[in-house]
Amino acid sequence: MLLFNNSAYAQWHNLAEDIMGTRVSVELWHKDQLQADQAMAAVMAVMHQVNASMSPYLESSELYQLNAHAAQTPVVVSADLFSLLQKSLYYSKISDGKFDISFASVGRFYNYRKSLAPSERERLDNLPAINYRQIQLNSAQSSVRFLHPQLKIDLGGIAKGYAVDRAIALLEQRGIASAIVSAGGDSRILGDRRGTPWVMGIRHPRKAEQYAVRIPLINSAISTSGDYERFFIKDEQRVHHIINPATGKSVSSVQSVSILAPLAVDSDALSTTVFVLGIEQGLALVNNMPGIDAIIIAADGRLHYSDELLRAQP
Repeated sequence: MLLFNNSAYAQWHNLAEDIMGTRVSVELWHKDQLQADQAMAAVMAVMHQVNASMSPYLESSELYQLNAHAAQTPVVVSADLFSLLQKSLYYSKISDGKFDISFASVGRFYNYRKSLAPSERERLDNLPAINYRQIQLNSAQSSVRFLHPQLKIDLGGIAKGYAVDRAIALLEQRGIASAIVSAGGDSRILGDRRGTPWVMGIRHPRKAEQYAVRIPLINSAISTSGDYERFFIKDEQRVHHIINPATGKSVSSVQSVSILAPLAVDSDALSTTVFVLGIEQGLALVNNMPGIDAIIIAADGRLHYSDELLRAQP
């Protein structure tokens, strides 16, 4: 009698789509093509669902409707959106407002494809609306109210990580032990790469085809925020999408921040947070958060590491 080992027929499967304004991809190890295809399709369905709920551009989305009405009256939202708003405000509080989803109050006047920035009047008139303290959450009613008439929010600094975590949870429920799900600069690894770590490259901010550093990871999330993702040059200055809530202008002190964390929702939010905080304050925050690490590429191109990563280097 001849016995076959099913694992001998297992292989890597992958799928990619453009969702949430970025490239979303999944790669997983499975012995069954049909089940692998179903799992990958389910990942993409999760991504589409999060986009349909949390896009600031789709008129049918919860977030769009929230921005349209919450300054006039409390708006009841889904449990998922309410939970993500709570997480967003948590990062606002621990960073003293350096992470602030109400940056969109000014951020909405930027158009990076058309190289447009807000006028000084638009920036100054709307700057007072950037204040996370003016986002009022009512847990009993699951409702949200904006306390400033011009306040708008954008979850671009946290929603992709949240979606990646939901996708990984779905894969775990299906019994998949080795996978990676990525949405733009946010990735989460499930297990290892069949006995070896996944090696993740952090892009060089000024050389698109090169990596500034490579790092081996197992069961970890990694998010990178860079000033090269969406930008244009105006008056010899780089105008990019990572906005300082205090000024309504692009942050210029660093080029890139990568965060390692157990969950992508945290690595996503923290990569933006640390970018705005800058090197000294950003590393101080990370060094006080167990299980979190950071790699910062400064404006001069030098690399800075959180304490745990420094200790791990040979």
